[in-house]
Formats: sequence, C-alpha cells, structure tokens
Amino acid sequence: MMMLRLKSSLSAAAILSCALATQATAWEFTPGMPCVLTHQSGDVAVTLTYDPVTPLYSISLKQTEGFPAAPTFGLRFDGDLPIAIGTDRHQFTDDRRRVTVEDSGFGNVLNGLQFNKLMTAFVGAQVISVPLNGAAEPVAAFRACEAPLPTS
Repeated sequence: MMMLRLKSSLSAAAILSCALATQATAWEFTPGMPCVLTHQSGDVAVTLTYDPVTPLYSISLKQTEGFPAAPTFGLRFDGDLPIAIGTDRHQFTDDRRRVTVEDSGFGNVLNGLQFNKLMTAFVGAQVISVPLNGAAEPVAAFRACEAPLPTS
C-alpha cells in the first residue's frame, strides 16, 4: 500500500511538472525606445515593438522549427471582438525561424490582442494558435507607449 501511494505521488508530481513546463508565460510589457510586448506560448515566441519616434510597429513570431515559404501572413483573433487581417509584406529571417510584419498602424492587431481570447497566425499551410489570457492589461500599457518629451 505504501509503495502504491509513493508511486501515485511521483506520478502526480511528474504530471504537475509537465503541466508547469508547458504552461505559457505571461504577456509582458517593457517600456522604452522601443516599447516591447512579449509572450511565450509553447515553442512560439510573440514579440511586438513600437518606436513612437518613427512611428513604426512590428509583430514577430519565432519558433524552433522554420516557417514554410508563404506569399501571405494572416492573423485571426477570436473572442469578443473577432478580427481577421492579412498581408503580403511579411519578412522571414534567413533561417525562416522568425516572421515579422512592420507597419505604421497596428490598431487592428492591438484590438485583436486586447479584446479577444485567441490569436491564430497563418503562414502558408502552418497554423499557430496563441492564447490571449492575461494580454489585455499589458496591451493597454503597450498602446500608451509615447515618445519621451524633449529635454531643454
């Protein structure tokens, strides 16, 4: 009986350890020049930047496996404010592990992140889902990013 309990405890610990290891990290906002919003979900890292001086926004998805070559990149947001957007202006790094889109306006992306429950990225035939739990507050802080006032 004691052996059975020990085995059950080890199994429960192993399951808990695996669950914690695969749990997504929080959405994190870092103010600065540029302002940065990051999130890790499984093996996909999401990074948004905003340079208020330029002004230029970017969103990047990075993964350990390379992305397929694709003529378009799309994002769909599911939840309270569903939005679907796409572009052919995305860029890959040489190793195809990162795909990035830059633009001077990101209202739809920020609305999608802040007011929905799930982001799905489409890169060719590859589909990547990223939960948006806990994104609203860091996205609101990211939206408020402003250029520093000039010093006199």
